[in-house]
Amino acid sequence: MGSANPVTDEERERVRQMHADGMGRNDIAKALGRSGRTVSEIAKGLGLSFARASQVQQATEIRRADLAARRAELAIKFHDVAERELGKVDKPHKYFDWGGKEHDYDERWQDEPTPADKRAYVSLAATASTQSLRLSPPKEEGGAGEVGSLLTNLFDQLRARHGDH
Repeated sequence: MGSANPVTDEERERVRQMHADGMGRNDIAKALGRSGRTVSEIAKGLGLSFARASQVQQATEIRRADLAARRAELAIKFHDVAERELGKVDKPHKYFDWGGKEHDYDERWQDEPTPADKRAYVSLAATASTQSLRLSPPKEEGGAGEVGSLLTNLFDQLRARHGDH
């Protein structure tokens, strides 16, 4: 059963040249006005392949490296949040309120946050630390269990110092 529109030697040579120029199968098919299947058959007959496994593998490796770098950056940001929030636990704290008929603004400073606010800071720091460790686990250190016990000790010290409110 023959093709209604046989492939010419000129088309074969154009496929060879476009393939050598790095064009993909679908782009060649469009340029020739042929189907992708026909172009694949021509390429096969010429000993050419459109398989890009090595290029795809290289692109995948680059993408993985980029994602690893982005995860490391995010882990650093989470770690920064944890340090910042833990730093607030024993520092002066400003409390403010909007209220009253005239929606007045009122503020006051305390020597340190209330125990409830300290718990909130420590909880936020613990969550941020956990996320940081998930994104970038320590390699040479004792591991995440060591950090968990450190946070547990911190909670225990806060409870002992300020009561369990």
